[in-house]
Amino acid sequence: MNYIKRHMEDQILKLSKSYSAILLTGPRQAGKTTMLRSLAEKENIGRRYVTLDDLNTRAIAKNDPALFLQLHKPPVLIDEVQYAPELFTYIKIYIDEHHNPGDFWMTGSQIFRLMRGVQESLAGRVALLHMSPLSQREIIGVPGIPFTTDFENLLAEQDKIEPLTASQLFERIWEGCMPGIVSGQFNDRNVFYSSYLSTYIERDVRELSGNIDALKFHQFVTAVAARASQLLNYNALAEDADIDIQTSKAWINILETLGIIFLLHPYSNNVLKRTIKTPKVYFYDTGLVCYLTKWSSPEVAESGAMSGALLENFTVSEIVKGYQNAGLEPYLYFYRDRDSKEIDVVMEGDGKLCPLEIKKTATPDKRFTRVFNVINKSPLKLGTGAVLCMAEQLGAFDKDNLIVPIWMI
Repeated sequence: MNYIKRHMEDQILKLSKSYSAILLTGPRQAGKTTMLRSLAEKENIGRRYVTLDDLNTRAIAKNDPALFLQLHKPPVLIDEVQYAPELFTYIKIYIDEHHNPGDFWMTGSQIFRLMRGVQESLAGRVALLHMSPLSQREIIGVPGIPFTTDFENLLAEQDKIEPLTASQLFERIWEGCMPGIVSGQFNDRNVFYSSYLSTYIERDVRELSGNIDALKFHQFVTAVAARASQLLNYNALAEDADIDIQTSKAWINILETLGIIFLLHPYSNNVLKRTIKTPKVYFYDTGLVCYLTKWSSPEVAESGAMSGALLENFTVSEIVKGYQNAGLEPYLYFYRDRDSKEIDVVMEGDGKLCPLEIKKTATPDKRFTRVFNVINKSPLKLGTGAVLCMAEQLGAFDKDNLIVPIWMI
């Protein structure tokens, strides 16, 4: 099994010089523990490792946090810390007494519940980071510069990344981005995803919401996967899984909490009054989407009815992962108004809005960029736009509108 270097590593080491505690959240199997254990070896300062997945250890952490910290003296890596929020107060006391940067590295999977405990107990003392599954840049080993439409940057990057054909790209979409599969640790993708889902249903979902009908939840996740890259429709999902709309909303919240999906919200401001309010839903891992929607091979996925949605989900999730895995916040939206004008992605940064269209074509048409003008009414400046597509190389329609191959993201 190969270890894949993560873009988050430099950020962890940098923050460890100024913060006493670092909490790394993210979905299960995204590689959080593997990365931190690898970094701990490189640090070579005798950082101990302890996991609260172990029930005896968890019992001590919950019932006698002071004893736990005596047994596991800093510098320490505490895995799955969400199982013992009782620890946070004692970690705070320890930090206030000792003031040692980098004493506590912690990982957690259940993000929202965990954050409440952390914000109450460790405010100002902990650096919070969120890690997604692998980005393509991490997989192929190129520097972790998050995607922007800066032409000079893209030009400099083009030679560092191996071009991909459409079928190679769909192979990556189908394969997915979970470290266990990409690194070769698990070679049967179907078995991996099947056990991944049942682990979630049996452990995390029950823990977040009490009793749950595993079969209906599986139907629900499959229904969400079938609507990847579309507007979120709670009613349709509730019908598909034979549940009520409240449960549909609660389950979307759980999938978001567990880092399985993310929502892209529509861009709007006071000037753009005709924009819609409904978010779009995307999965972090397109391999899971292909597994749930039963595309048996990359070729079938590429020629099937969902190929455009899969490509859009892949592209948007790559941009998001690129930012998150570098320890940065992505400011991404989409645009759709009541006149049916639509832009797939709007990136906000440095007082500009950069519009992006995603197209499954190798020869994009300049007409795709016409709709970009709708955001001219916004108080922010219109930045460089781009059509992200299957082109063989970087190009441009004009100085304001680029043609960017998806394999470059």
